[in-house]
Amino acid sequence: MATLLYRLGRGALRRRRLVVALWLVVLVAAGLAAATLRGPTASNFTMPSTESQRALDLLAEQFPVASGTTGTIAVKAPADGQLAGAEGQTVLRELVREASALPGVVGAVDPLQVGAVSPDGRYALVQVQFANGFDGVTDEQRTAYEEVGAAAEAQGWQVAPGGEVLGGEPEVGSTEALGVLVAAIVLVITFGSLVAAGMTLLNALIGVGVGMAGLFALSGVIELTSTAPILALMLGLAVGIDYSLFITSRHRQNLIDGLSPEEAVGRAVGTAGSAVVFAGATVVIALAGLAVVNIPFLTVMGLAAAGTVTVAVLVAITLQPALLGFAGRRVLPRRLRSATAAAPGPDLDDHQPAAATAPTEDRSAFGFRWARLVTRFRVPVILLSLLGLGLLALPTPDMRLALPDPSTAAVGSPERVSSDLTTEGFGPGFTGRLAVVVAGDTPQATSAAVPQVTALIQGTENVLAVAPPQVSPDGRTALLGVVPKTGPTDEATETVVNDIRDAVRGIPDAEVLLTGVTAVGIDVSEKLSDALPVYLLLVVGLSILLLMLVFRSLLVPIKAALGFLLTVAATFGITVAVFQQGHLASLVGLDSPAPLISFLPILLIGILFGLAMDYEVFLVSRMREDYVHGETAGQATISGMGHGARVVTAAALIMISVFGGFVFLEDPVIKSMGFALAIGVAIDAFVVRMTIVPAVMSLLGDRAWWLPRWLNRALPNVDIEGEGLRTELPDHVPTRV
Repeated sequence: MATLLYRLGRGALRRRRLVVALWLVVLVAAGLAAATLRGPTASNFTMPSTESQRALDLLAEQFPVASGTTGTIAVKAPADGQLAGAEGQTVLRELVREASALPGVVGAVDPLQVGAVSPDGRYALVQVQFANGFDGVTDEQRTAYEEVGAAAEAQGWQVAPGGEVLGGEPEVGSTEALGVLVAAIVLVITFGSLVAAGMTLLNALIGVGVGMAGLFALSGVIELTSTAPILALMLGLAVGIDYSLFITSRHRQNLIDGLSPEEAVGRAVGTAGSAVVFAGATVVIALAGLAVVNIPFLTVMGLAAAGTVTVAVLVAITLQPALLGFAGRRVLPRRLRSATAAAPGPDLDDHQPAAATAPTEDRSAFGFRWARLVTRFRVPVILLSLLGLGLLALPTPDMRLALPDPSTAAVGSPERVSSDLTTEGFGPGFTGRLAVVVAGDTPQATSAAVPQVTALIQGTENVLAVAPPQVSPDGRTALLGVVPKTGPTDEATETVVNDIRDAVRGIPDAEVLLTGVTAVGIDVSEKLSDALPVYLLLVVGLSILLLMLVFRSLLVPIKAALGFLLTVAATFGITVAVFQQGHLASLVGLDSPAPLISFLPILLIGILFGLAMDYEVFLVSRMREDYVHGETAGQATISGMGHGARVVTAAALIMISVFGGFVFLEDPVIKSMGFALAIGVAIDAFVVRMTIVPAVMSLLGDRAWWLPRWLNRALPNVDIEGEGLRTELPDHVPTRV
């Protein structure tokens, strides 16, 4: 592997104009394809084989007129009882007429006719039915819907259009640019060179551009969920910068050690590039493994992000060496350029030294000092780290999962205003009504089952009301609306869902299905919980095998996996404390604590595992490299940390800043994802990988690199540390003093 990538790196530098031109052609072609082939993103989350999804599919089949998305207009009169008077009724009828005339609307329901008026006569709800589903409603139609009631508001009435039709897609705005800006500052500080920093960032941005353009081009033939591009952008940008950073850092070190630019690039891609390939492979495995959950939108999210990570790896090992060829020695700080200037000599193919003298390596840097400190006090360091992570993980058992509802939307957003007004006038249960579908083989069977189902639901605790049934044209399917006393994300509403399902189970000659936002959330959470053990076994098992190939060790991969579990537990604990329990929620712009989004745990596990293995590979591969080149296990641990600490710190800060930029988005789902990923990277990089890992490696000593002989013979030698490369080429790196 190292030899192959060494040749690839040198070849990319020699043909740098061709490589850059090819990538620019790919970028332009992908951009044009995205502009011409891009399809709409979808916001519907389908869950095959769940009860709630079967109910939704049956409703779409039996009630086609009502299969489109819906809106709810909350109305508040200036005074109590005003809706009972002639003036109030006139205002309501005008609102209904105005809503019914909107483009894309099938009709609106007069609240006076269906009793959707509060007991005090001050609040009313106007139900609006659209012809198309959420993804089929245009921006112009949504804008017209949001402007309903302007005349009534001029008379002192409060009109708040809301409902599922306004559940818009998250937008990527200027806040994410802050993360990129912080990343640029970190790169400048790390490299001490604007050229090196700018080139690394440019390389990553080109990779992200190609990946995202390709993703949008494919959206014309696959159903791309609205959150998939956000996740792909998050990961593509973060790993793209990090992978380029690692190769550039090794290239600079090679230049400082006295190599010519071409040889420095070749060896950087051969060693650091090998680590990039295998680190990227662990991320791709973790993301593609989400397909085992068998939830379509989650599969699309994982594969979309895996695609952008793959592009980031390809760009790092091909375009980055080409750009480094254009930069020459300008990637070094000005004070080091003259010290490493190439002396005239034979052709580079002869592998001759490019400089007569190399600067002495500074082993007093923070990375070396930190490594010596951690390894000296390894037992207390391990115990204190475990204690701290254990305390952070304490809230994890209290985690609750659900789907987001309008009550958790950003304050001031139309859906939040409508939800708050509905809760104020009718109670929280009206913001997340449930739907019960009764389906019989014959109209008579359905007719006989409906009264039984209604009675059982009315007898369920915390049920506020059951609406009269709506019957399909063929009489075999009936729809009952159920209003709980509590909100959709309330724990009591989850109990109501489970109690209703238990009560109506076994109704003769009819199938009874319950759906609604709370029911869907429960079904998704249960399906994800069932799939999680299989997912963990697949992802962790494959990645352990991959790390075994990389490190030729049995204990190092196991240690890496156990460290990841510590990271996940602590990350879940902090995320629950902030987003669910509300501690310090104002610091992240969260005004309404709520349960975490149902798919966050499994998504977070997949992404964090891949990123955690990134840092494991980058740090421990350098330890392995120094170990196979003759250093003792203890020296290799300190040397690997000393060389890797600065660049891993920079990489972690970049990832944290990129992910942290998404915390400023208003969408609570994206906000929680960005927060959890930023916290997870911080914990894994600084506590697990840079503290616990060197302490444990020091404790294990030579045993860390033990591998049974039979397994050593069975595993192919991928040689990412460049041992084969060193034997193939004369070692012309000056001896360190």
